[in-house]
Amino acid sequence: MPRFPATADIERSLSQAMGQATQLQAWQAVSGGSIHQAWHATSDNNQHFFIKTNHHTKRHTLEAEALGLEALGKHISPDNPLRIPAVYTCGSNDEYSWLILEYLAFGRNSSKSQTALGTGLAMLHQQTAEQFGFASDNVIGESLQTNAWMNDWITFWAEQRLDTQFKLAKQHGFYPHIEAEAEQLLELIPALLYGHQPSPSLLHGDLWGGNAACDDIGNPVIFDPAVYYGDRECDIAMTTLFGGFSPEFYAAYNHVYPLENGYQQRQNLYNLYHILNHANLFGSAYIMQSKSMMQQLIRQAS
Repeated sequence: MPRFPATADIERSLSQAMGQATQLQAWQAVSGGSIHQAWHATSDNNQHFFIKTNHHTKRHTLEAEALGLEALGKHISPDNPLRIPAVYTCGSNDEYSWLILEYLAFGRNSSKSQTALGTGLAMLHQQTAEQFGFASDNVIGESLQTNAWMNDWITFWAEQRLDTQFKLAKQHGFYPHIEAEAEQLLELIPALLYGHQPSPSLLHGDLWGGNAACDDIGNPVIFDPAVYYGDRECDIAMTTLFGGFSPEFYAAYNHVYPLENGYQQRQNLYNLYHILNHANLFGSAYIMQSKSMMQQLIRQAS
């Protein structure tokens, strides 16, 4: 089978991380990613690795993913059914960047795995910090996600989530289409979140159906995070955007860590962030969808 062009450098990086010489003898392309190229690689001693590769200028996005996975893995308690792929190493040369992870063979989702996913996520969300934010900025898709520590959730959501997307919209040239709604909505966020004082929970940050699965024995797996400490409702809200989560998932989550009253009223506000990000990444219908969502939120606050 063909080897990736930077295989020699990747092997050196992996050997250093593993503490022993490791050669990658087989590379198989894996489908599903839209940003990085993904591979299932097998070593000379029959170890399996999941490797993401990209241009060397994309190393920061792979490093951000590695930090997020490490943060999630560090806070998974022994009784939590969630699996987080282990991080081996991240590196680059003059042409390519790479991230090497534990390879997990996926199985078929079931009501049991969805129940375990809801239980595990609820347990993860009980890991909290003193403030909202994260130790470093990272990315949501390919967009910068700022995570400066803040004490106030309303300010954090307005400034570091929605306003950062509005600034990107200005760079991409479509802000005039949403300017009136954006400016009005920023003024109304305190009203939309009035009385809501969430704890800073450890979040996956990009929890749509494509970033959750189960392994070949049915354990739930989450990956491709955009980690920060925020309102746990943000993760739950995103699960409703693109499907992939069953009633068993929500029932299990609420059994362990019931959502607070008013979540349904906050759901669209939290999902607006991701629709705006899609507008910034892909344009087209997402611009009008974000405008429509903002108009609905403005009416809600009136």
